Order: sequence, then C-alpha cells, then structure tokens
Amino acid sequence: MTTAPTRQRAAVVEFTGARGGTAPLTWGQQAIWRLTRWLDDGDPYFNMPWTLPVYGRRDLGTVLLALRGLVERHETLRTTCEETSAGPVQRVAREGRMTVELFDAGETRPLAAARELSAELAAKGFDYATELPLRCAVVTSGGRPRAVAFALSHLAVDGWALDILATDWRRLLAGDDLPDPPWQPLDQAAFEQEGAGAARGERAFRHWRAALERVPRSMFDFPRGTPEEPRYVRVGMESAAVAAAAETLAARWSVSTASVLTTASAVLLAALTGHGEVVMQLIVANRHDPRTSAMAGTAVQDGLFVLDLPEGTFADAVRAGHRQALTTYRHAHYDPFGMMALREEVGRERGGPVDLSAYFNDARTIDHWPNLPRVEPPGDPAALAALAERTRTFFVGAWPEVDATVFFATGPATDTCRLYLLTDTAYLPRSTAYALLRGVETLLVRGVAEEVPLGAVAELCGITPVERPTGRVRG
Repeated sequence: MTTAPTRQRAAVVEFTGARGGTAPLTWGQQAIWRLTRWLDDGDPYFNMPWTLPVYGRRDLGTVLLALRGLVERHETLRTTCEETSAGPVQRVAREGRMTVELFDAGETRPLAAARELSAELAAKGFDYATELPLRCAVVTSGGRPRAVAFALSHLAVDGWALDILATDWRRLLAGDDLPDPPWQPLDQAAFEQEGAGAARGERAFRHWRAALERVPRSMFDFPRGTPEEPRYVRVGMESAAVAAAAETLAARWSVSTASVLTTASAVLLAALTGHGEVVMQLIVANRHDPRTSAMAGTAVQDGLFVLDLPEGTFADAVRAGHRQALTTYRHAHYDPFGMMALREEVGRERGGPVDLSAYFNDARTIDHWPNLPRVEPPGDPAALAALAERTRTFFVGAWPEVDATVFFATGPATDTCRLYLLTDTAYLPRSTAYALLRGVETLLVRGVAEEVPLGAVAELCGITPVERPTGRVRG
C-alpha cells in the first residue's frame, strides 16, 4: 500500500511584474464572470486542476524562480476581479507574494501525487476579489522537485493559455531569458472598448440578431419525461474508430476534424428531435488574432452555430457545417452582457426566449490524434470496424443543475477520440445519451465506406425520433 504525499513546509515567492493596473474585464473574462454569478460563493466549478513536470535535475530554488517568472511574465496570474458600481473590473497587482506548499511524494509517483494535490487545491473556490487566481504545490521525490500541482481560476486562463504557460515553464526552468509577452488582458480590454475591437463586437451582434430572429425557438419542443435524480448526467466514449474515421473524412472533404465531429453531433440531434435546422452554441477559443494567440488569459466565448441541413448526404452536411463553423468563429467575440440584452430583446419580439441550450466544445488543442493506432490501408472499413470493437462507453457523473440540455465535448486524448455528452434527462434519458455517442461512431465509420443519406441516419444509428402529441408542431 503506497503512502499519500506528505506536507513538508511552505515557501513564499515574492514577485514584481512590469506593470499593474485596473481595467474593465475583457469579454472573455466577462463570459466566465457572468457564469460565476449563478454559483454560490466558494463554488469550485470554474477551477482548473493542472500539473507540470519538473524537467531535468532542478533544485528547489530553480523551481521557485521559474514559478516567480511565470507570475511576473503573465499579468493574468496577478489579477483579481471584483464587482464595482461601474461594473466588474480586473485589478493587476504589480507586486506581491504567493505561498507554495512543498510535499514529498512518498511511495507515489510524483506526477500522480501532483494530480492528486491539484484536485485538492481546486476543490475550494477562489475569492476572486482578494485571492491570486492560482494555487500551487511542489512535489519532491528523492530530495529534489519532480512535479508542480496547480489550481487555476478559469477567470485567469483557458485551455489555450495553459499551453502558453507550459511552453514558458520548460524554458524558465532551463534559465532562458524570455521576451516580455506582447499582449496582456489589460491590452485586450482597451482594444475591446473602442475602434476595431468594438466594431468586431457590433458585427457579432448583427450576426446573432439575424439568426435569432429566424431559428427554431427550441430544439427541445417536445414533452419532457421524468428526470433522473440528479437530473443532469454526463457519459463518455473512447473510440479510436471515431478519430481514425474523422481524420479520413476531413482529408477527403477538405474540412477540419472539428467540423466533422460538430456536424455529426448536429445531424444526430436533428435525427432525434425531427428538426431540419440545428441551433447549437460552439465554445470558441477566439485566438485567431496573432495578438490573442500569444496571450495568457481567458478568451473563450460562445459562438452561434446554425446548420440548415440540406437534402442529400452526410458529406453535404459536413461541408455545409464546416462553412457555418467558420462563420461561427468570426462572430464569437462580443460583449457578453450586451449579448444577454440582445437575446432578451429578440425573445420579447418573438413572444418567448430562444432556447440555445445545445452545445459543442472541441476542447482539443490540435486538430488530429497523433498517437492513433495505425489503420492499414488508411480508411479501410474493415480496419475501422475492428477498432470500433475496442470502443468503450462510461458514466462520468451527475449534477442537480446545469445550464444546458445537451452538451457534446471532446477530451484531450491523443490516441483515441474521447467524446462526452451531458444531457438533461427530462428530455434525453441516459440511454439516449449513450445511443447518441455510439451513433457518432456508426455514422463516421459508415461514412468512410459509403455515402450516407441524411434520411437514413436515424435508422442506421439506432436513434428513435421523439414523439410529439397529435397536432403539436415543431417550434
């Protein structure tokens, strides 16, 4: 039986950055801030556990110096957020200190110990107004540092930013002299207030309004059933067959694997609900601008994806879905509170709110799976079928309340497609969630071998369309 990591002592890291300051929240920060307002104080829902190895044979002083370098370089790690009479603001501290806990891994592998500690650090909510948005602990083994455990606030970083920090971490440990980051959240906030940034937001508003005025008011306009307790469940699937098929189809149709997965999810949702037009929100990284692509911060916002399914094949749908996804990405940078007001206004005009509770989030940082099993020859239907026999599905968890009816998401695995689906069991029971995940696999694998008519998707994938009462029409 292995022993748990044991706390040794704490070290204090003092830091002094190049600047401090106060500014409105960026639109990316506002998107997260708005969601945190629905939670109780201290709720850890938007905390991100994270671990990094200590590369090379580094001593503790080098590791603490690298941690200091991260905090000094990236203003987002020195930022607190609070509500004021003028609205929510970010405050960047130029100098300060943070406490770093030191643990010995004992008989546990250092990275495993770090993952355990990061989960503990992330289990408590941040005090956004007074606390730095990161906590960290150094894990030692054999007398030297081997890994670092972090908990970070989603107000400070998103998945893209973690990659930036990981790259800097390796170089800081090596003692490299890094140039100052060219763009920080304070710069982004100023950009969004006027000029080109504000104009981009206005274009997004026009795009959303035009779509919201015509799309179905709800994808889930059918009677609800008896929900499970807790009501919202999340299930998952690991399928190398999905990944291999998605890569084959993306290359064949000159689209991205993200568009293949997004459209497959939309097509199955249409087959289930009987809608010919699918409305989903995509989680958009908003890193297409070279300045934000190098910014450590949070830039993620929701984009509006509307797919009018053509009569034809799955290939036709994916090509259309790819075009619509690009449109979605172009119009996902906006003032979130202004967008809330716009949605409320359109809802009043249409006699009720437009339900946007279907989501897709491609959480991968690369558009392929570099460690997939080899399929020979590439795209061979028999080989894909053999991979599908190794697919597994699993239950992730359940929650009493989530702001979504359907939420598809990918995971970061590089040797398989990890696909998750959260559903409101009042509308889509757990069995339907599993069927939709398996349906994605069936659709993609079959799509490699032949043209799949959209009208045949429900039967092919084992999806039973919902029943509506006599005389009730789709909304």
